[in-house]
Amino acid sequence: MRLIERLEREGAFLFRWRSFLPLVVVPAAVPALYEAARFEAVWGPTAHHAWVYACMALSFVGLGIRWMTVGFVPAGTSGRRTRSQQAEVLNTTGMYSIVRNPLYLGNFLAILGLALSTEDWRFVLLVCSAYWLYIERVIAAEERFLAGKFGARYEEWARDTPAFIPSFSRWRSPAEAFSLRTVLRREYNGVLAVAASYFVLEAITDLVIEGEAFSGWLDEDRVWVWLFVASTIVFASLRTLKKHTHLLHVPGR
Repeated sequence: MRLIERLEREGAFLFRWRSFLPLVVVPAAVPALYEAARFEAVWGPTAHHAWVYACMALSFVGLGIRWMTVGFVPAGTSGRRTRSQQAEVLNTTGMYSIVRNPLYLGNFLAILGLALSTEDWRFVLLVCSAYWLYIERVIAAEERFLAGKFGARYEEWARDTPAFIPSFSRWRSPAEAFSLRTVLRREYNGVLAVAASYFVLEAITDLVIEGEAFSGWLDEDRVWVWLFVASTIVFASLRTLKKHTHLLHVPGR
């Protein structure tokens, strides 16, 4: 089997199970949190919190890239399907005019923020390496699918558009108007995932590793509790609207 064929085959498998793959690095995150505890002990809680807030801002930049992508695309593209590839049209405007894989770029920044919040460079390196090995295979499978479906048009766009590092000079205005309802319908999972991840990482670091009293943690770090509660309410509300109403439905999107 040729190398590209093996990459595509592995990519098809990883594409199907991509929602569960981040769990692979979770065990490595636990020892990394000891580094976060040491950082806080040396530099103090103010410096630690400032760093984590900056990391969380990076994660939300990643989510913002996803929102800017999803909000402009038509129906039948950039979806969350896991069993098969989907592309009714070829996206070449908006975020797709500056980078071929804006959703995966957004995912990477969201995950990178979480990894950096541990303040352990070894864990950051592990996460970046694992993501690269994973994403190059998924992209190989997707590119094979798109090239087969759109032919020369895809080849021309792929030749001129970078795969992962945006080229802002290539920006072309989106063909569709921005749809906030589409973003709310399709992207509510990400907000809860990011908020819950920071909540869990901070709780483990402070309560388990540092042995801080729960009452004291709630008083000092209540921002994580409120963030988790607020994101859970948003998730539940939007999921309910999506499943039981048509308020978030946009014709053709």
